[in-house]
Amino acid sequence: MKILRRKSAASLQNEVAHDHRLRRALGPINLTMLGIGAIVGAGIFVLTGQAAAKYAGPAIVLSFILAGTACAFAGLCYAEFAAMIPVSGSAYTYGYATLGELVAWIIGWDLILEYLFAASTVAVGWSGYVVSLLYDLNIYIPPSLSAAAGTRLIEIPTAVAAACKMKSGWEPVSDALLEQVKAVGTDPATLGHATAVFNLPAVIIIVAVTGLLVIGIKESAWFNNLVVAIKMLVILAFIGVAVSYVNPANWHPFIPAAEGPGQFGWGGILRAAGVIFFAYIGFDAVSTAAQEAKNPQRDMPIGILLSLAICTVLYIVVSLVLTGVVSYTRLNVPAPIAVAVDSLGPAVSGWMGPVIKIGAIAGLSSVILVMMLGQPRIFYAMSKDGLLPPIFSSVHPRFRTPWLAQILTGGVAMVFAGFFPMDILGELVSIGTLLAFAIVCAGVYVLRFTDPKIKRPFRTPAYWLVCPLGVFFCFWLMAGLPMDTWLRLVIWMSIGLVIYFAYGFRNSKLADKSLRGGVK
Repeated sequence: MKILRRKSAASLQNEVAHDHRLRRALGPINLTMLGIGAIVGAGIFVLTGQAAAKYAGPAIVLSFILAGTACAFAGLCYAEFAAMIPVSGSAYTYGYATLGELVAWIIGWDLILEYLFAASTVAVGWSGYVVSLLYDLNIYIPPSLSAAAGTRLIEIPTAVAAACKMKSGWEPVSDALLEQVKAVGTDPATLGHATAVFNLPAVIIIVAVTGLLVIGIKESAWFNNLVVAIKMLVILAFIGVAVSYVNPANWHPFIPAAEGPGQFGWGGILRAAGVIFFAYIGFDAVSTAAQEAKNPQRDMPIGILLSLAICTVLYIVVSLVLTGVVSYTRLNVPAPIAVAVDSLGPAVSGWMGPVIKIGAIAGLSSVILVMMLGQPRIFYAMSKDGLLPPIFSSVHPRFRTPWLAQILTGGVAMVFAGFFPMDILGELVSIGTLLAFAIVCAGVYVLRFTDPKIKRPFRTPAYWLVCPLGVFFCFWLMAGLPMDTWLRLVIWMSIGLVIYFAYGFRNSKLADKSLRGGVK
């Protein structure tokens, strides 16, 4: 069937050897820092506490181990593909070489959920921390320009924020927030209220990152290294200070009794693992930079696996310290680490509170950068294969970056970040990422039989076990996500299939008889 036509791994390797349009400037340290930059962000500053409070309790540690295990299996498979076929297309190209064109298109379309939507989601979170930090410095962003269109906002003064254990500044109105304000003796009606028009700070960070990525991969990597260093220092400072305040009583019961489907008990641990998987998105973005790595056969596995290992250990330690310092029941707030810092007393929180916000801003900045780096390179690969218009594979003659695809990606991300709230944007990201991971694991297994002699600089150990377990863990975590998330995935994929059959199927380079040598 034509929709199952494949590009051979050998033809892809030959393609890489003769395509020098993108600049090879990244070494193993840069690639590892890209992975850490993508992984350590909203997950550690927001999701850790919220998932503990809503789903798993102190057993959130087990949820991170589950999610990390699924990522480890997927990471080993990504490392084999990235070393064997070091191209910008990541999972899209790997699918093309193993499971056929239609599956490749599905992965490419699916990855938009991971990269573009995640960049927009994190930009909204970045905006929240920046607005809050500026508010503390008596610099006020108009509330009408600080959230998604139509969002109702309430002003939380510094004194009320301290009493409620939350960020100061303008916050979206919710029943839970209003109850918290009332609980500390403040009438919400006496506070400032506003309705947002669009999220200006989120738009500004998308524009800035897009400009940086157009200028060059080397400059982007340098900036990423800087902000990763800042956020790692902040996180290590929190661990170093807070660990002495841990109260083991807060870890009991370690697995709270089940109170409903997906809330506490082992069901809650599974649900939390699926939710916090958002924290792990992005390690695969390292593979999108394979065509810009100096020695991809050696450096890609190092960057992928080392960044994943470092971040998993970091998440486990932070979740242990966080739930040990304060009860998990107090962590269902927008800034759970701030709650833990405030519980350490004014002598500590006075200086560490602003430091945590700076660390969060740095952390989220690097996530946005890596997500925005990954998406245009997926488009670049799809365009070179004829599945998208040629404009997506246009490379700037001076900067040697896919600049038009980068600008288009930035423009779309800007619209989503400026006008849509975080929860709507974030719901699809985890399920889209898990689906891509499952297909990559399946692809490594298939290619061991369909092309066993191809040169593999890195080989997934015990592939006969790792690959099936990777697929199993990914679908197991997907099963823990709500049904409406599955429905949105089906709708999104249906839109993608319409585009594929209307354009991609007809314009595919593999449809050209002159390229039949690369078709399986």
